Amino acid sequence: MNDFFNAAIWGKAWKDESDLKINRMKKNGIDLTRSFDHKAKIFNEQSFNEEGRKRTKRIMNWLEGQGVRFENASVLDIGAASGVFSVPFAERGARVTAVETSPPLIELLEENISNFAEDQMKIVPVPFEDIDVEAKGWNQAFDLVFASMSPVIHNWEIVEKVLQCARKFCYISMPVLHTEHSLVKEVWPLVTGQPYHSKLTEMGYLLHLLYLKGYAYESLITREGKTKEVSIETALQEAMTWLGHHRLPVDERNRNIIADYLEQAYPSGKVVIHEGGRFGKVLIRLQDQNMYMREI
Repeated sequence: MNDFFNAAIWGKAWKDESDLKINRMKKNGIDLTRSFDHKAKIFNEQSFNEEGRKRTKRIMNWLEGQGVRFENASVLDIGAASGVFSVPFAERGARVTAVETSPPLIELLEENISNFAEDQMKIVPVPFEDIDVEAKGWNQAFDLVFASMSPVIHNWEIVEKVLQCARKFCYISMPVLHTEHSLVKEVWPLVTGQPYHSKLTEMGYLLHLLYLKGYAYESLITREGKTKEVSIETALQEAMTWLGHHRLPVDERNRNIIADYLEQAYPSGKVVIHEGGRFGKVLIRLQDQNMYMREI
């Protein structure tokens, strides 16, 4: 059989690649469930400033253009962060269950949803991987399951668990390439002696497996970017985190190299960072899938 059409091979390849990446991160002391803790405040500000709200509105408008309705809908937001989407979902009339594990982000999320009725927003501070979908009563319980740029999506087994929760729609977004990060490009040659080159990510596995397994879906690839200004200390911490994501040593040598560079390159103490790249979005139609399965 042509391996291009063998779902088992693609599923194993994705899992093997993901396990290698996760194990390397753990070895470098990176906890994916807490990797946003140090930049929670900045992330929250970027999510709810004018540029961030416009970006969120574009995605929500695209979803509505595909038939998603938020009024009186039940939504599961996996990796909700500080509510970048949970809040506008609720503003459009949805009842939202937000899964988030980072304490600083949960604190900000609680602030951002304080004006909503208690029964409209619920926070679940448990890793999605640890949730028993059947025991929780989440099997096909949500009109929309939403996972935007969530590290939870790292193999097909997790995707199936996410899909299990959806009754009508499931939205997943991931980077197509490793996110372009101006500071990483600056320090990469200092640490490795080589220029930085972006690599393709797991989005290809997701789309191909959805295709092979017979799901109905729409996909969209966009190029997006944003700019922020941070302190040297924050920039150093962010650069070290990125080294771990790229499977490079997060050690004293590299910390000193980056710290020295930042002090010389940014004497003002402020570092301007540009982030962006190509991002993939996919909306899976579970209502169509469930109807088809009943018919056969």
